[in-house]
Amino acid sequence: MLDDITRFLSVDGWLNTTLKQIEEMLWGWNFHSMIFILAGCGIYFTLRSRFVQFRMLPEMFRLLTEAVPKNDHKHHISSFQAFAVSLATRVGTGNLAGVATAIAVGGPGSVFWMWIIALIGAATAFVESTLAQLFKRRHGESFIGGPAYYILHGLHCRWMAVLFAVLLTLTFGLSYNSIQSNTIAGAMERAFGVDHVVVGVVLTVVALAIVFGGIHRIARFSSVIVPLMAIGYFLLALVIIVMNYDQVPAVMRLIIDDAFGVGSMAGGAIGVTMREGIKRGLFSNEAGEGSAPNVAATASVTHPVKQGLIQSLGVFTDTIVVCTCTAFIILLSGLYGTGDSGIVLTQNSLESHIGPVGQYFLAAAILFFAFSSIIGNYYYGEANILFLTRKRWVLQAFRVLSGGVMVMMGAMASLDLVWSLGDVFMALITLCNLVAIVLLGKYAIALLNDYRSQKRRGIKDPTFNKRSMPSIAGDLDAWD
Repeated sequence: MLDDITRFLSVDGWLNTTLKQIEEMLWGWNFHSMIFILAGCGIYFTLRSRFVQFRMLPEMFRLLTEAVPKNDHKHHISSFQAFAVSLATRVGTGNLAGVATAIAVGGPGSVFWMWIIALIGAATAFVESTLAQLFKRRHGESFIGGPAYYILHGLHCRWMAVLFAVLLTLTFGLSYNSIQSNTIAGAMERAFGVDHVVVGVVLTVVALAIVFGGIHRIARFSSVIVPLMAIGYFLLALVIIVMNYDQVPAVMRLIIDDAFGVGSMAGGAIGVTMREGIKRGLFSNEAGEGSAPNVAATASVTHPVKQGLIQSLGVFTDTIVVCTCTAFIILLSGLYGTGDSGIVLTQNSLESHIGPVGQYFLAAAILFFAFSSIIGNYYYGEANILFLTRKRWVLQAFRVLSGGVMVMMGAMASLDLVWSLGDVFMALITLCNLVAIVLLGKYAIALLNDYRSQKRRGIKDPTFNKRSMPSIAGDLDAWD
């Protein structure tokens, strides 16, 4: 029975072949349209916000340390906790396996396009998370929100809101969780020889124990694990860069040259280099996907812009910091053209720098990175399940399916299958969310102008009053 399931999920299975065909349709002949839409939205919001992701960078760091307002309930989620949960989903296989795959397939130049999509995508992340805060709803002792909620209460378009909720639940709660568990299983097998089935069972049990605790347990778990693992990985990469400081200028030239087809090596055509960089960059930082807004809405803040700025910082942290660490570890090793891909390439590269201990360190890192992503991904699905229905049995069934079945399936499935599944759904939810935020973006810009105006008047802690937006005040449930 187990062998039959494995064959069904194998790289040569009909399911993987079908998904590959759909993926090519969305990212192949439609690739230039996807680039135009993603880059166009990022540039548009960058200009409309007057380069908010660069001008307000110091304010982002200041806000990150801001505590929950004293008059709020003790069970509310702080800005930092919401940031940690969203960063938990961002910092995962996309940073370790995804970057390696992009370099192996698209060449070193794909790193450059990751940077570009992050720099302009940070403005998109600001807009979508600010909108999530604006249109969030009260939910027990906390808040709930996200694209499905701002589509419904901002655009008043129920069918589109339902479509997004279904797509995001399938993408993050199901598909992406299989990607994370697949990468963990691969890393554990290579480093310690642990069978995929054993890894899948352990991950399933622990994941279920956490997801059944709801957003508060998820937030507490993420706020501890995420900072520790991100700092540790950054320090290791910094040590490796210092050890190879004389090669850093050559690596930078390699990235830039290959990005524009000058002396291309692994990537070949510039189109492949761009496609892999943008696909993996988007999978990693999630700007524009409509994922981070689901947890951004849970934060207790005095002004929607505050969480928008913090989530914009999350894009920088994920791609400009963590993804770059992985890229330099691989490129400084010189192993990116050997035919290896995914987490294996990252492990081999790290091992070439610091010896056999490298694969053990990375196995531990991917365990924490990817497992925290499983937990965060689950919550994205939960927020949208609650949008679709409040029946408790449906939520409980989703918890078992997301934290159990899909985690177990991912540990046993092929690498190609789980990545194809993720790429297909990623394209669909991104298109849906971008349409919504372009139509609603004017509200985020108005909020940003209000926030800046209060800061210019010397108000250290700007607050939002929904009466300042009389045309939509009736739709703002959480802002009294």
